[in-house]
Amino acid sequence: MEGDSCVVGSVRLDFAPDGAGVARWSLRGASSDRLDGLPTVVSRAETPELAEHPNGVTKIDHLVVFTPELRRTVPALQAAGLDLRRLREPSEPGPPVRQAFVRAGEVIIEVVEQPELGDGPPRFWGITFRVADIDRAAELLGERLGEIRDAVQTGRRIATARREAGLGLPVALLSERGR
Repeated sequence: MEGDSCVVGSVRLDFAPDGAGVARWSLRGASSDRLDGLPTVVSRAETPELAEHPNGVTKIDHLVVFTPELRRTVPALQAAGLDLRRLREPSEPGPPVRQAFVRAGEVIIEVVEQPELGDGPPRFWGITFRVADIDRAAELLGERLGEIRDAVQTGRRIATARREAGLGLPVALLSERGR
């Protein structure tokens, strides 16, 4: 696979060479890489000690995955040893979609059902990085980052990268708790 990659926390992300987003990830803590066709490598290696990044990113908070069929993907994730934390139905407050939240080590996988995808495998859609200081990150990124606002999670703030940043997939920055 040719393209750029990065390690954030205990996760390695390999990016598509055409700039179209995440091509695959390397995940610690799963017992299998059979995640309903989601391109995954299971890593047994220890995460190297990383230098602090100037934008303050400390780890991946959650990775958003679209799937054509939640009831197919969620059992595959569970069979790989990942922990289903919550199912959200369209009747609940918020966007009218079916979602599952699955713990994969330090990362939450937010699985969103998108039946219009057909019968194919799930695919990576977006990523939210946790940052030590969201105000500092916003200062550094300038106009490439949207306005900081309160997040759904109490005591946290979030900002999304603007399309003009040219990142190839939706990216958000989320503050640590209580900051």
